[in-house]
Amino acid sequence: MAEIPQTPIVTLTMNPALDVSTSVARMVPFTKMRCAQAHRDPGGGGINVARVLKRLGVEATAVYPAGGATGQLLANLIEREGVRSVVIPATNDTREDITIFDETTREQFRLVFPGAPLNDIEWRDCLGSMTRITPQPAYIIASGSVPAGVPHDFFGRVAQASKAHSKIIVDTSGPFLRAALEAGVYLIKPNLREFQELAEFAAIDEASLVDAGRRLIDRYRIEVIALSMGSDGALLVTRDMALRANGLPIDPISVSGAGDSFLGAMVWSLVKGNSLEIALRYGVAGGSAALLNPGTELCRPDDVHRLASQVIVTPIARTTR
Repeated sequence: MAEIPQTPIVTLTMNPALDVSTSVARMVPFTKMRCAQAHRDPGGGGINVARVLKRLGVEATAVYPAGGATGQLLANLIEREGVRSVVIPATNDTREDITIFDETTREQFRLVFPGAPLNDIEWRDCLGSMTRITPQPAYIIASGSVPAGVPHDFFGRVAQASKAHSKIIVDTSGPFLRAALEAGVYLIKPNLREFQELAEFAAIDEASLVDAGRRLIDRYRIEVIALSMGSDGALLVTRDMALRANGLPIDPISVSGAGDSFLGAMVWSLVKGNSLEIALRYGVAGGSAALLNPGTELCRPDDVHRLASQVIVTPIARTTR
């Protein structure tokens, strides 16, 4: 087992991907379409967050399983970006995802494949690598989907093993998220659909969202909920505070990686010692900046800092019901 380099942040990606992006003049069924030169990026939730942090100037170590030729290419691309990583050898080939941009309609098509299953040895190696981090990082970010073979309480085990020394951030969904919440985490970053599923309600008005967030905080051991809502901006809810950030008027070139860019920019701001208000502003700026770039390129630092000044964050007054 390789040693994890000492960095303030460690990310964990259980379902990494080699992201392939291209464009066509127009998507037409049953027709051979000539594509532009393919572009390949390393992908998967935690890997993307680590890439964003590196671009913004904070070192992070990405931990992930990888196998086959695609896994080797994934590791090479991550190394090329200067992101430190610990690769857990996997038997099966790492998956590839495909993003296609229609130049005529300016629509993006995202083809996301399931990750190959991990066996007991492989997922336990991933868990073991997290429990053997010395010294413990300030933040551990477990992000992205989870392939078959991994137990539903996996992120809960990660949180339970590390929360005494690190702030645990989880960005996933379904039973994997619920198990993590039962163990106790610092921050979650659901999108609106994931939040509604977790809270078991469908309302979208601001007051209802804040109330639902506080019920989740009371039910689970969560300190911060950062709810990303696309063009409508974001909400941040704690036990004692609620903030609303406006969305920015951007005509998106791509939506791939916007959530990961949001989380990466937000954590970068927290590592720099900024308040939750400023961190939320940078989160929205990071997610918005990712929309400006094609394929799976994520956000660029200049865009993040420029857009952050345009994000307005306002407190939400408590309501009595």
